[in-house]
Amino acid sequence: MSDMPDRQLPLLPIDGENPLTRHSRLVEALGPFEDHLRREGRSPHTISAFRSDLRLLCSFFGDDMLLNAVTTTQLNRFMNWIEHGRDVPCSRKSYARRVTTLKVFFKYLKSEGVLPDDPASALLQRSGAAPLQPILADEDVKRLLAYVAALRLAANKPDARPEVLLRLLLDTGIKKGECMALTPQSVIRDNPLEPLLVVRHKKPNNIYKERKIALGPEWPDLLDEYLAQYTPEDVIFDCTPRNLEYVLRDVAKGAGVEAKVSFEILRWTCAVRDYRSGMDLDDLREKMGLSRISWRETSDKIVRLAALQEDRERS
Repeated sequence: MSDMPDRQLPLLPIDGENPLTRHSRLVEALGPFEDHLRREGRSPHTISAFRSDLRLLCSFFGDDMLLNAVTTTQLNRFMNWIEHGRDVPCSRKSYARRVTTLKVFFKYLKSEGVLPDDPASALLQRSGAAPLQPILADEDVKRLLAYVAALRLAANKPDARPEVLLRLLLDTGIKKGECMALTPQSVIRDNPLEPLLVVRHKKPNNIYKERKIALGPEWPDLLDEYLAQYTPEDVIFDCTPRNLEYVLRDVAKGAGVEAKVSFEILRWTCAVRDYRSGMDLDDLREKMGLSRISWRETSDKIVRLAALQEDRERS
């Protein structure tokens, strides 16, 4: 069995063929699976990665491999070849993605009634656990919040931007790109005691990432204070992302926090704080704007990070 990356494999069933059955060839399932991914709103990047992985699977098994002939043992042989039998290095991240591809593909075939069982369900991520993202300790968060509050209330030159930025990221866990796209209208004030942040995405493939996040009752006044000082014309933060990264760096330095403070670290810190406060994991997934597939690994990291933080606090 050889690696044949240049072979052109058919992605769509031939016109007039019957729908997929367990006796269909493996290669014939790629097109319907791709259509399924598009209907789910998967990004072109994700679809391209899955396509590449499944072409490799088809090359390994050959054109005549039937769907009902694929077993867990054979999939483990394929993954062993991916990891050790090719001349192409396979990183931990690539290995994990390929296992995910197989799990999503065969789960789809089972859910469609094509296969009675899922041969990929028992596959293990054998490349080792992913490293944990650093997060801020509660004491660091308290120091940061105290420092930005002092900046906002300074008598000579009050500045609300550091507090708006820090609280926004700690309270919502949104990503950098989502933060840069926010407008004043993104904060819904219909109920002053329960304002909402609406996170929108322009690309159709990211529609599942759109969501509403509850804010504290102090948010409208805090935002108005910032808007009066900076008078942005369109988006809330009309500077560059790099500029906001400098704001976070300066806040950490001013607060005497040695740990790095960044968009990503604040996103993970927000998730762990929400989890420790009792938020349901599915509600947390929606708040973070993540798909169910990516959530499996992310939620595991959040639980592990929360446990580590609790252990440190007890020691």
